[in-house]
Amino acid sequence: MNFNKHYELEGRHAFLSASKHHWINYDADRLLEVYQNEQARYRGTLLHQFACDAIKFGIPLQENNDTLSMYVNDCILDGLSPEVVLCYSRNAFGTADAIAFNGDTLLIYDLKTGKTPASMDQLKIYAALFCLEYHINPNDISMHLRIYQNNEILTYDPEPDEIWYVMDRIIAFDDILRSVQTRG
Repeated sequence: MNFNKHYELEGRHAFLSASKHHWINYDADRLLEVYQNEQARYRGTLLHQFACDAIKFGIPLQENNDTLSMYVNDCILDGLSPEVVLCYSRNAFGTADAIAFNGDTLLIYDLKTGKTPASMDQLKIYAALFCLEYHINPNDISMHLRIYQNNEILTYDPEPDEIWYVMDRIIAFDDILRSVQTRG
């Protein structure tokens, strides 16, 4: 049989795809809820890319006290670099939305476009990954973490012991995973 060719769809997944089969058990309300959540994630991805480009090129946004403009403008003003990968190992890495380090102070800012309340734990992990990758002792620096969400800025200055705890967990859990991975 000669099957129809759909080149424009190769490598993509439909919302109502076989690989995401749970939709067959949804009612109309659940279908729309899941669809809207997926659209919100897609919008969040686009907003992150827009923010990254604005920061990278130093293009401030009009001041209107919304999450995006506060985030972009603060990142530009404070000299943060957008979308920086921090890596301890193949098992432990992540991309900080925006980060800066001047030798004394580590700044990590995170843009949240969703409704779910954010946790500073994510930013503590980025701080720990940074310290591990660049061999920085958390006792020797100050750290300032910010989450931008729902037109608010949440700030937190972690104690070095908090970052040491996360660093120790990363190292220990990475060792466990490496031992399993080398066994095959």
